[in-house]
Amino acid sequence: MNDKRAITAEDLYQIQWVNDPVVSPENGAVAYVLRKVNDKHDGYHSHIRLMNADGTHDIPFTTGEQDTAPAWSPDGSQLAFLRRKEGVSQVWIMPAHGGEAHAMTDYKYGVSTFKWSPDGSYLLIKSEAVSELSSELDVERNDTPQLPEEVIVDRMKFKSDGGGLWNGRRSHLFLFDLTDTESTQLTEGAYDVGSFAWSPDGLEIAFTTASSSDHYPDPDLRLTNDLFTLDLINKSKKQLTDGSLAIDFISYTPDGQSVLMLADDLSHGFATLTRIYLISVNDCSYQVLFDELDIQLGHSCVSDMRSGAGTPPQFSKDQKSVYVQLSRNGSVHIGRFSLDGSEHQVMISGDREVYQFALTSEENLIFAAADPMQPGDLFTYNRNRGEESRLTRWNESLLDELQLSEPEEFTFETSDGWPIHGWIIKPTQIVEGSKVPAVLEIHGGPQAMYGHTFMQEFQLLAASGYAVFYTNPRGGHGYGQVHVNTVRGDYGGRDYQDLMEAVDYVLKTYSYIDESRLGVTGGSYGGFMTNWIVGHTDRFKAAVTQRSISNWISFYGISDIGYYFTEDQIWGNPWDHLEKLWKHSPLAYVNNVHTPLLILHGEQDLRCPIEQGEQLFIALKRLHKETQLIRFPGADHNLSRSGHPHLRVRRLRHIVRWFEEHIERSVDS
Repeated sequence: MNDKRAITAEDLYQIQWVNDPVVSPENGAVAYVLRKVNDKHDGYHSHIRLMNADGTHDIPFTTGEQDTAPAWSPDGSQLAFLRRKEGVSQVWIMPAHGGEAHAMTDYKYGVSTFKWSPDGSYLLIKSEAVSELSSELDVERNDTPQLPEEVIVDRMKFKSDGGGLWNGRRSHLFLFDLTDTESTQLTEGAYDVGSFAWSPDGLEIAFTTASSSDHYPDPDLRLTNDLFTLDLINKSKKQLTDGSLAIDFISYTPDGQSVLMLADDLSHGFATLTRIYLISVNDCSYQVLFDELDIQLGHSCVSDMRSGAGTPPQFSKDQKSVYVQLSRNGSVHIGRFSLDGSEHQVMISGDREVYQFALTSEENLIFAAADPMQPGDLFTYNRNRGEESRLTRWNESLLDELQLSEPEEFTFETSDGWPIHGWIIKPTQIVEGSKVPAVLEIHGGPQAMYGHTFMQEFQLLAASGYAVFYTNPRGGHGYGQVHVNTVRGDYGGRDYQDLMEAVDYVLKTYSYIDESRLGVTGGSYGGFMTNWIVGHTDRFKAAVTQRSISNWISFYGISDIGYYFTEDQIWGNPWDHLEKLWKHSPLAYVNNVHTPLLILHGEQDLRCPIEQGEQLFIALKRLHKETQLIRFPGADHNLSRSGHPHLRVRRLRHIVRWFEEHIERSVDS
């Protein structure tokens, strides 16, 4: 007898998330962050825990309510971390063997990230710095604090999802002396520092930024950035790249002669695969390693368990190789790549999402991984013995209660001969010989991928009586350059065909699916595609569109990425290509919509602003179509992954409700 229960939306309150493992260079102890919904269900609580390398003696190490980003000192004697209080994060430091944590920094605008110097004497801090504009405004506003404040906008990137309106400040680097607690600003100007790194000797730093130049007079129009070095002795700055690369993670090679970059050359716009670049700090010559590999480097897997994942490159003990994440065929793995370009191998594989990792001094791997049946735990891999073991089981008691449904993989060939990878999840309760309704899920991006990872939304639908199927149609990562680049300039074309042919395949292959009871949902690009689908076919009985795009013409000017994303993905702008943008807009086909459509949108979503949902809602209502708009106050584009816990639960419940109201879960035979 099965005494397990169905998963609920409220189970989100019990899930615990494991993040940011770091290994002590002194004794191999592992510090990591444990995050969960707080007792009031109005936010999250995170603290840092400490355990032995084998997972034993796992204890709380910090006592703050929002402690994150642990980082060991180079000698392992101290652990630094970020503690957030009253909306501002500062660096705190705690002795490795216990004691009281104390605040080290007191930056007015807080600390976003930091790195220890190689000798442990300094911290390299990234924090906001006052610009001339923000300084003048601060003075004026301090004189009249009770009056309404205008917002002066003089740049294109004047807002960001999750960040709101630009505050006039820039992100810059500061050198913080741990001995006398003095802070020295290292960078300044009308640009923001991105990634940064210390040289091995501690005498130089490298950083990325997209600043103005003769070639790029307006840096807000740049899709690339540049790599600079800064000599900490004579304060001389040197530009190493020529503006042709979009650079993400950077790190000095162990010999200090080069900087390793994960970057791309935008040869296929935002769909370009990420590569490993090595650039000389002396003569600026560079080489691309393994450019023949048709694999996306980095983390590209989507999940409703986390927003953002990934680990910077880590160098091997012999200094001849680098460890990098790679996304392929629905999994995120860890690969080992030789710096001379001679060989590479996958070190951590399997049907799972390896979302973070760290190296021990013996070059064993500590990694955080999720799979379709668990949302994430820590594991260790002994490279010499080739053995893997699990270190944590934070959700075991909850998972033991739940009856979950394990996805089944499939691959089919499209009408033009292209392989498409996907999964299907049966309802947790299915009667032999019966027919069940099914929901097609569509991922966002589109430069992302569904994968072998835990999705509460999918499991909740399965527990509610629906089969769930999801695929990686062309336009997403994980299947090579041609696959991911196909959609650019053709939104609603080949991607739509791939999805509809996936529906055909599922109906033909899985006899328990009732073709008369289908639903569809997706978020962001998946929301765009949901809108597109209901304007082009009536095969779905109900649809839920989330944080979607309905009108590329208005999206161009209203989204925080609108002007450059639209030009890159749709290949046009409103004044030169009005008809093209309208042609690819779901709103243009609203007369054809007969499917009941639920519109879910965050009111503070600046990536796909709520006006996109409002336009679609008003048009549908004006045409007397069946629709409903749910507005989530204060929610940005990441509501489903890291938003207010109560609203995340409400969102899940609305999705199930809409399908239940419009798709019968059982029919008489």
